[in-house]
Amino acid sequence: MLGILYLILFGYCGTLILFCLFPRKSLLVRIWLGLCLGLVLMMWLPAIAAFILKFSIGAHALAMGVLILLSVLAYVLRDKASWAPWTEQDTRLLKTLAFTVLPLTLIGAYLQWTHIIMPVSNGSLHVGQSTYGDLPLHLSIITGMRNASFPADYSILPGYRLAYPFLADTLSTSFMLLGLPLRAAVLVPGILMTALTFTGYAILADRMAASKRAAILAVFLFFVNGGLGFMYLVDMQGEVLGSYGNNELQSVKGLWERIEAVLSGWYQTPTNHAEFGTYNLRWSNVIVDMMVPQRTTLAGWCQVLPCLYLLYDTLQPPTPWGVEFMNDEGGPTAVWHKRELTWRQMLLLGVWAGMLPMVNTHCFLALALASLGFMIYDLVHCRHEMKKAFLFWLVYGAIAAAVALPQLFIWTFGQTVGNEHFLTFHFNWVNNTGGGLRDGYLWFYIKNIGVPFILILLSLLEKNEKRRFLAAGAFVIFLAAELIQFQPNEYDNNKLFYIWYMLCAVLAADYGFELLDRMKGLRARPVVAALSLIVFFSSGALSIARECKSDYQMFSKEAVAAAEFVEENTEPHATFLTGTEHINLICSLAGRRIVCGTDIYLYMHGYDTESRKQDIRAFYADPVGNIGVLTKYGVKYIFVSSYERSDYTVNTQALDANFQKIYESAGNDAIVIYAVSGI
Repeated sequence: MLGILYLILFGYCGTLILFCLFPRKSLLVRIWLGLCLGLVLMMWLPAIAAFILKFSIGAHALAMGVLILLSVLAYVLRDKASWAPWTEQDTRLLKTLAFTVLPLTLIGAYLQWTHIIMPVSNGSLHVGQSTYGDLPLHLSIITGMRNASFPADYSILPGYRLAYPFLADTLSTSFMLLGLPLRAAVLVPGILMTALTFTGYAILADRMAASKRAAILAVFLFFVNGGLGFMYLVDMQGEVLGSYGNNELQSVKGLWERIEAVLSGWYQTPTNHAEFGTYNLRWSNVIVDMMVPQRTTLAGWCQVLPCLYLLYDTLQPPTPWGVEFMNDEGGPTAVWHKRELTWRQMLLLGVWAGMLPMVNTHCFLALALASLGFMIYDLVHCRHEMKKAFLFWLVYGAIAAAVALPQLFIWTFGQTVGNEHFLTFHFNWVNNTGGGLRDGYLWFYIKNIGVPFILILLSLLEKNEKRRFLAAGAFVIFLAAELIQFQPNEYDNNKLFYIWYMLCAVLAADYGFELLDRMKGLRARPVVAALSLIVFFSSGALSIARECKSDYQMFSKEAVAAAEFVEENTEPHATFLTGTEHINLICSLAGRRIVCGTDIYLYMHGYDTESRKQDIRAFYADPVGNIGVLTKYGVKYIFVSSYERSDYTVNTQALDANFQKIYESAGNDAIVIYAVSGI
């Protein structure tokens, strides 16, 4: 209960700050921005205090005091204008949110509920298809950061600073410290960020789109995204063209049989399909493959959307529905006298943008790239207001850099600079194998993104300044992601492409309705609209349906019982020697350190773990002959489960003879824990 009260306090103060600074903005916008601000402050203030008091209850008390001071400061510096009254445009926006955000949030909340270590009747913990891979890493950070010193190390690689953006996970740590159990500590902020992300994009699309209907379509184009992969289900459906693991989408004949295979198979969806070489379907549905499993991405989108809104809102004067203000003579920035450039909005935008790196570094990079594109377009078109325009960009950039650079120097640069796995040239994202392109260049994006990609390109051929302005920011992101691989995992560039698509989905929706309007009078118009919706959403809908149905055991009841024993009977930051399986109860459930985690995470973060893996293998085979391994890594406990027995040669007799057995479970997953003493 204390954790919920703490969240309410931050949400209230964040909203109060927004009401003080921006009373002229729409009520719905102020509430959304305020809740997002409260959430990012709840991430950051305890983390800053942790440099003094560790990530502890004391740090959270100090953060609460700073929050109150910030609220008082906002009141002192408030805009004394009256609060904006409720208008007809607010009513339209509320209807848009009800039509889009409510159903999407119900889907997102259901997936969070069923995919986050859901307990079942036999005592085990279950997850979904999309969280089976990523969730253990996030759990290890969440449980391992309790009372940790800052800057903290990886709990799955002690001795190496945690450079992975951790604030989404320490937000859950805060709830654990304040009394919530692990599952609730993950679910509460997860569902809240899900709702705020849906709301934020709907509000942003409403601000950018030419009409309410285009804003609604943009929301669904982004969140129910897919491509043309569903066509493999109908192609040659009278023939069996594949088998298990080989052209599996077409391993049965008949449309319904193929749909059933999608709904029950492991990544057989027509978006992010497991057989990259066969289908080259790589455009994941953002709800099931990004927002639910990738908590840093969810937190990043929750926070980058307010920044994009504030930036766009700063640059563009408010207009009623249907007014093409961007088509004024001279483009969007020749009318600076219409802008509402306030130092409050400029300051908040800069600080908010600067807080992004340790929430999600890709979102910070994407915002910086989009800002660069907007700035270039702005300066080219502002004509006689060049000095005034440049001053805005200078102040905004300087504030953001001042806040962001300490984070980048403390965490990011130490991991990436000089590491050959980061920042390498790679043309055409995952379509380029190094030996050539799998699909033709344009066909790869048409197949993966679908008809919206065609609409985006066609929209840029029209003389429409608003679209060109949005494209100027969006395609700088696209160009960077298309040419540079930022991490060892090439697939992670999608975190940039999705910000590009956030902006461009509005272009696709606007242009789609423009084309539909030009067809007025044609009897085939309703048929064209219906077929378009089928093509737009079939792949995404199938992916969401599959994820709603997926269910996998992650931790057995024996693992849950062992984790409870470790929590209650071992030191909070003790180091265990375990195998490197990614599903590891010691670090994920109990929050203890292990000598080395899986390369699924660590290699993708740029670390070489070969030496540690060799030491682990050598110790299990000959504990006495490799006793120095325990001293080398400060090991206090040795862990043996079915995984260690299957992946290593475990000398059980030597372990029994030389170490004290403090825990042993029976059952299918027999777990033994030994205490190390006197070494």
